[in-house]
Amino acid sequence: MALRGVPPRSRKVAPPDRLADANQEAIVVENLEKAYGSHRAVANISFSVGAGEIVSLLGPNGAGKTTTIEILEGLRRRDSGSVRVLGRDPERRDRGQNALVGVVPQSSGIDGELTVHETVKLYTSFYRDRARVSEVLRDVGLEECERARLSTLSGGQRRRVDLALALVGNPRVLFLDEPTTGLDPAARRKIWDVISSQRALGVAVLLTSHYLDEVQHLADRVVVMRGGRIVANDTPAGIVGSSGRVVVISFHAVSTTLPNGPWHCVLLGNGTVELTTEDATESMRMLLDWAARLGIDLESLEVRQRSLEERYLELTSDA
Repeated sequence: MALRGVPPRSRKVAPPDRLADANQEAIVVENLEKAYGSHRAVANISFSVGAGEIVSLLGPNGAGKTTTIEILEGLRRRDSGSVRVLGRDPERRDRGQNALVGVVPQSSGIDGELTVHETVKLYTSFYRDRARVSEVLRDVGLEECERARLSTLSGGQRRRVDLALALVGNPRVLFLDEPTTGLDPAARRKIWDVISSQRALGVAVLLTSHYLDEVQHLADRVVVMRGGRIVANDTPAGIVGSSGRVVVISFHAVSTTLPNGPWHCVLLGNGTVELTTEDATESMRMLLDWAARLGIDLESLEVRQRSLEERYLELTSDA
C-alpha cells in the first residue's frame, strides 16, 4: 500500500545474476555468535526474513540488536555461525550485493549545505538500477522542501531524507533502524505506508523500533532479543497470545477482594484493578455477578486486547 492517493512506484525486476534464488529467504542467520572479551553480545541466534516480509527485531539496550544488524550489513565481523543476505556473505563486501541493500541508520552525517533534491540526486548516481528522484521525494513526502538545504530541515524531515536515500537504489533488502524517530503522528503514518509498499514490491525489511504500536502495525513477524539471545520469534498476535492472557479488563472499585476466576489479577498503584485473561466472556460474567451481588460499582470499566508492548515488557524485564 502506498501513500493515500499515490500509487506505488513501479520497479524493474533485477537481473537474475544480481539476485539469489527467489525461493530462498532474503536474510538467513544461523547460530550467530559475537563476543566482546568475556561478554557474549550475540549468543547462538537463528532467524530469517523472507522476500516481501517485514520482521521487527526488538530488545532493550544491550540485547544484541545493533551488533546483529551491523553483522548483517557487513560492518562487523562475526565470531561464528552463518549469515546470508540475498544468498551471499555480507562480510565479503560484495559490491553487487551492496547495491541491492538499503540502510536507514540511527543517525547520518550528510553534508548540510546540499539541498534535499541535490542529496537524493547524488545518491541515485551511485546506482545502475536507480529510482527517479521525483518519485522518491514524492513517496517520502519531501516534495515541498526539495529545494531546502539539509541544515535547515527539522529532525523529522531529515529522517525522511534518510529513508529516501535507502530507497534510491531499488533495494531488495532494507535495514531500518528507528526510521520514524522525531516524526509527528501524521508523518509517522505516511512513512508506515511507504514501508508497507516495500513489502508489496517483494522487499525483505528488517526493522528496529521503540514504538511498539509501529511494530504491531507493520511487522509480519517479531523477533525479541534479551541478553544476546532470542526469547520470542512469532507474529505479533502469536507473541501476545503466547502468555495465555490476551484480554485486559480494568476498573476502579472500593472492594478488591475478588473471587477466584480465569484471570491473573494485578493491583496498580492508582487503585486500578487489572485482570488479564484468555476467556473474556466468562471473566466478565463472573466479575459482573460478583459486583451485582455485593452492590459494588465498577468505575471506569474497560475491556481491551492485550498489547504487544505489555507482552514485550514481560519478555525483556527481570523477574
